Amino acid sequence: MLMRHRSTQDEVPRDALPMAAGVRARRTSDFAVFAVVVAACAGAVAFLVHAEDQRLVLSALVACGIAWFAAARFRVIAAVERGAAAHPWPARLVLVAACLGILVVLREDNFGLLMLATVLIYATVCLGLTIQLGYAGLSNFCAAAFLGCGGYTAAALGQAEGIAIPDLAGILLGGAVAVAIGSLLVLPLLRTRGHYAALTTLAFGVMFNVFLDANEMLGGPQGLKLAPITLFGWDFSNDLSLFGMTFSFYANYVLLCLALTAAALALVGLLDRSWIGIRLDAVRLDEVAAQVFGLRIARWKILAFTLGNVLAGMAGAIYAKMTGFIAPNNFTLGDSLMMVSIVILGGIGNRWGVLPAAMIVVLLPEKLQFIQEYRLLLFAVLVILVLVLSPGGLLPRRTRTLVAGRQA
Repeated sequence: MLMRHRSTQDEVPRDALPMAAGVRARRTSDFAVFAVVVAACAGAVAFLVHAEDQRLVLSALVACGIAWFAAARFRVIAAVERGAAAHPWPARLVLVAACLGILVVLREDNFGLLMLATVLIYATVCLGLTIQLGYAGLSNFCAAAFLGCGGYTAAALGQAEGIAIPDLAGILLGGAVAVAIGSLLVLPLLRTRGHYAALTTLAFGVMFNVFLDANEMLGGPQGLKLAPITLFGWDFSNDLSLFGMTFSFYANYVLLCLALTAAALALVGLLDRSWIGIRLDAVRLDEVAAQVFGLRIARWKILAFTLGNVLAGMAGAIYAKMTGFIAPNNFTLGDSLMMVSIVILGGIGNRWGVLPAAMIVVLLPEKLQFIQEYRLLLFAVLVILVLVLSPGGLLPRRTRTLVAGRQA
């Protein structure tokens, strides 16, 4: 009887093996779709950044828009998400290969590499905004001010005489200074909600810009010059020579920005999948209910605000070193609104939506110079069109579900 019981336990239902095989086949096909879509997106990015004929760029943008909405309509994007979730490490390798492929194609294009690094910097700042706005529900309309905190920290360290601080430490200090200055906003943000909190951050952004413009120690309206980054003895103003190919010196900054963006994506992903992300969602959705269940609202808001400002400050330090010059005009209210529009356009709370949205917001005005001042009008119309056709953004955030003690 005992042996019969064991054999019964070991029996496999007849339809289990076909079902398992079908699931594996679907996951494999989803990953194949993911790889094809990533390769197509990488090719489109390389073409759009490198192309010189602006009318051809406009035609390519229209084609990309049609392809994107067709992919959403026929659930290709959903298949891409499933493929990445089913095979996380191969998906990461595909993304790394796509990024390196873009870098190889644009290896001698100074302007293209500069734009690519700028996109990655904006994406990093907007990942910090995703933590603040998308997870904790904190309105922040002064992200450019915290970007400026990191930039001016790097500039001030370079201007100081008799002090030799490694650039890596300067980048980290940029994040720390952004957190320290952001602490001035913590109390007002904790005592206000909704549009009152948004107005508080707007006022802080204006005050920060006025302060920079009037402060002669920080260069005033003329700004400050900076030396290029030197990391581990390597001067970022030197070209790279790898595998018989010569890469522009901007490739150094692209790789550094790519590493920072990848770290920010990993951080946001860990938050999203952890119990911290669940608590931040509770704070965003209903503060009163969260307090009733014992959550300390102030603690989670301060955590989200701090993490977002750290990313903005570090990105600002790299941005200042990369451009070699910063001024108050680099950190205006318009720049802050542009960053908020990236988060909304990409999909509030979806970290992956930040990347295509940053591409649109940063590259579109630069690549459509032939329509002069009307390019910003076209950009605004495009943003409105996307949000009308897809109110959740390019990549809407999926609703979080908890199944049998695990997060899905």
